[in-house]
Amino acid sequence: MDDRRVQVTNALRSIAHDAKATFGLLSPEELNWKPSPKSWSIAQCFDHLITTHALYFPMFEKLARGDAKQSFWESYSPLSGFFGRFLVKSLRPENVKPMKTTAKAYPASSEIGGDIIERYVDHQNQMIEAIERIPDDIDPSTRIVTSPLMSLVSYSLDDCYEILAVHGPRHFNQAKRVMENKAFPSPTAETHKSESL
Repeated sequence: MDDRRVQVTNALRSIAHDAKATFGLLSPEELNWKPSPKSWSIAQCFDHLITTHALYFPMFEKLARGDAKQSFWESYSPLSGFFGRFLVKSLRPENVKPMKTTAKAYPASSEIGGDIIERYVDHQNQMIEAIERIPDDIDPSTRIVTSPLMSLVSYSLDDCYEILAVHGPRHFNQAKRVMENKAFPSPTAETHKSESL
């Protein structure tokens, strides 16, 4: 496997580990708590990541089978480089400006199960396996793919990898800000405190 994919899969593995270590012991009530009605909960941050990244699986499966042919738009669009750079820059974790997402990527609006972090870790492992199955002879810098979220948006496979790598930390940081909110309920912390007495 080429160095680029090793770098990306290591990033996916790392953020899954961090998510489990940081949020894995939270209760369903803590995971679903929101700072305001319009804000996302910790659970919604990770549900959004699962929902969004799952849309990439069909594309990766086609690439792995070798039957994914570039469309006319993918072959000739003059905007692929622009879209890739824009999305990577917008999704970097240090950019805390809110970014609107499409309806396909909305997290669940109702209460999300307490196993969301475990499901996220499993999902990351599936994503890693999907990327590892992509043939070595596909050059990610020249192979253009279409966004599964917006059909007119195309970018290089390399930018696609980077989008997946930075998207997780972006929402991990968002979830951390929820947990660090002064109003965040923390029965788990109280339980740990009483157990240590």
